[in-house]
Formats: sequence, structure tokens, C-alpha cells
Amino acid sequence: MPAIVAVVIGAGGGIGAALQAELQNTAGIDVVVGLSRPELDLCDEASIAQAVARLPPGEVRLVINATGLLHGSGQRPEKALRDLEPAQLARLFAVNAIGPALLMKHFLPRLPRQGRAVFAGLSARVGSIGDNRLGGWYGYRASKAALNQLLRTAAVELARTHPEAICVALHPGTVATRLSAPFVRLDQPLLTPPQAAQHLLAVLDRLQPADSGGFFDWRGAAVPW
Repeated sequence: MPAIVAVVIGAGGGIGAALQAELQNTAGIDVVVGLSRPELDLCDEASIAQAVARLPPGEVRLVINATGLLHGSGQRPEKALRDLEPAQLARLFAVNAIGPALLMKHFLPRLPRQGRAVFAGLSARVGSIGDNRLGGWYGYRASKAALNQLLRTAAVELARTHPEAICVALHPGTVATRLSAPFVRLDQPLLTPPQAAQHLLAVLDRLQPADSGGFFDWRGAAVPW
């Protein structure tokens, strides 16, 4: 029997590292591959293709993209239209939407055509258009909304050749990581990265092919588009 391979992209981050650790103790998975910069750079398609080419032998049955960009290097979420800057918007779309699209371009063909296989991308509830009541965070919201559409569209295409495969967007909840730290209120409940990883993997375990193309939170509830 071929080895069952799981891949975590963004394994250098809080949630990604926790997902990798949890999968290493998951029955039915033989090999867990964690990928992060500089080995895999979302803004460098060649590095993505090379990372796929270097995957160990076996059947890639699970791929989770746990990457994301909200702030950093002087970049903070915009509070108003006057704060919009083209370079910042382009960077957010490059990391949160274009890079993940290239991941799907190269990783989805590696999924077996028969049997269960999963590609999951970490999105965010603030990427929901229907749930947007507060405004602000233009670039992050829009880039995550774009990611959701890309995942949904890829799921439609994937179903034509991989009828048992699942391609979904996941909202991990508010997790105690570097990404969320500057924006968490003191009274706001937080998940630890290991808790988030356990919840997310439990959600994926319950999903069926009919759920492919959906957007789910860490409890398994559907999130509005």
C-alpha cells in the first residue's frame, strides 16, 4: 500500500505548526510534510512547483494551506478608504489570494483521482461579504473574499475529475498567534493553536464530497459568503 501523505503549507506559523504536530499523531497518515519560507514562497511560483516535485512518494490525501497576511513591516489593516495604498493592497492579494491559487494549480493535480482527498485553505470570517457589518480592513477582507471565490471555483473544476475530493475554505476562529495578537481584546476568548488545529481537523473529518466548495468555521458551521 502506498504511504498516505499530508501536507501543511505555512508550517512555520502558529496554526500551521500546530496542524503539523497534530497530524503527526493522526492515525491513517504515514508522512506529514511541513512547508514554509524560504522553501516555499507563495509569491514565487517556481518554488511552489519545486516543493510539489520534492514531495515524498505516496498518495497526497490532505493539503492544508495555513498561510495568511494581515499586518507586518509597517503594514496595518486600513480603517478607512483614505488609508488605502496600492502597494499594500497588492501585497495582501499576492499572499492571501494569488499565492493560494498557485498552490491549488500545482497541488490539486497531485491528489488521487479515486477516494477521499482534501484541500483546505484557511480563510477568515472577515472575508465574508454577507457577514460584513463593521467595515474597515479593506485589503484583508477583499483578499480573503477573493480566496473564497478561488477555492469555490477550484472545487467545481476538481469535482469533474476527483468526485470524492473536497476543497473548502475554513475560518479557524480567533487564535493566539502573531497574526491576531495586535487586534485581540482583553475580554475576547481565544483558541490556542493546538486547540484550533484539533477543531479544524475534526471539521475536515466530518465533511463529505457534497460539502466541497463550502466555507466553514472551526465548529463546522457554514459561514455566509
